Amino acid sequence: MARCDVCGNDYDKAFTVTTFNDSGTFDSFECAIQALAPTCAHCGCRIVGHGSEHAGVFYCCAHCAKAAGVRGIDDRI
Repeated sequence: MARCDVCGNDYDKAFTVTTFNDSGTFDSFECAIQALAPTCAHCGCRIVGHGSEHAGVFYCCAHCAKAAGVRGIDDRI
């Protein structure tokens, strides 16, 4: 069995996610998201969907980007 890097659970169905510069072992997608997903610069939530990026800063949605002062970002055009 493998131990989750986030919660420490020793689980027989754990999986490994490899990124361009790192890897981790997780027992659930929830733990993988906590370890790997970026956080919104405005509200702090984990960005699981597409999100928005401006000047290297990530936002969960256009609303948060606009609230942070970013102009020209829309959820839909």
